[in-house]
Amino acid sequence: MTDLADSIESMEQLAVVWRAMVLDRDPGADVRDLPGIAIRWADCRFLFWNCITLTEVGADAGHVGQRLGQAADIMRSKQHPGFLWIFEDLLADDARATLSEAAERAGLEHAFPGTGMAGDLLPIPEPSHPDLTFVRVTTDEQLRTYADLNSRAYGFPLEDGRDGLVGSTLWKNQAHAYLGLRDGVPVTCAAAVEAAGRLFVVLVATAPEWERKGYGEAVTRKALYEGGQATGLTRATLHATAAGAPVYPRIGFNPNSPMHFYSLKN
Repeated sequence: MTDLADSIESMEQLAVVWRAMVLDRDPGADVRDLPGIAIRWADCRFLFWNCITLTEVGADAGHVGQRLGQAADIMRSKQHPGFLWIFEDLLADDARATLSEAAERAGLEHAFPGTGMAGDLLPIPEPSHPDLTFVRVTTDEQLRTYADLNSRAYGFPLEDGRDGLVGSTLWKNQAHAYLGLRDGVPVTCAAAVEAAGRLFVVLVATAPEWERKGYGEAVTRKALYEGGQATGLTRATLHATAAGAPVYPRIGFNPNSPMHFYSLKN
């Protein structure tokens, strides 16, 4: 598989997974595929469930500038903020070179970077960590804890994460979502969901006071192990933040497209 094919896969995985997540949150959510733009917008307080991404491959600077303006207009029409996700390797050279300026003209600002990753890495050995026990998320209380860990890790108000996850049927039944407990206290979490013949790793988080102890890697391995055992799938994908990017190659993921998250200017 070529690097470009991996980047296309990464974008398509976002569209597939976020369709399921957004419709799980709100069956009436804005889920549309327009020319060059995929909208996956629950319009809830959890920013990650309010998503637009550019889907054209090889779009030049003119086309990308037009799409950025369209995306910004859509974002302005919503009640709650969210992010425009851009996979850098899908853009033509001139569009990559002028992306920052084009985003600024559209009224967008860079929020944070990310990296698409994938690998034919399953099955993996059953993981363990000397500090942790693992519990699958099956109750609303556990799902609230999972949401709170993500909110704390990403700097969101607790109510924002809960608005995105609490009450979800998908997360308690279809996702292979796990908490890692240290001395009975949840300190880390990760999930893997089946998507178009792959396992997609989503919403990995560790409580800030327990970072850099290998907890995120351990619970990610647990989600992948259990997801692989249940589905028999061998390929996995994810979108890593800058903090998580060094962790996942140790599991077997290979980076593909750099990603950029944009929000509307205040």
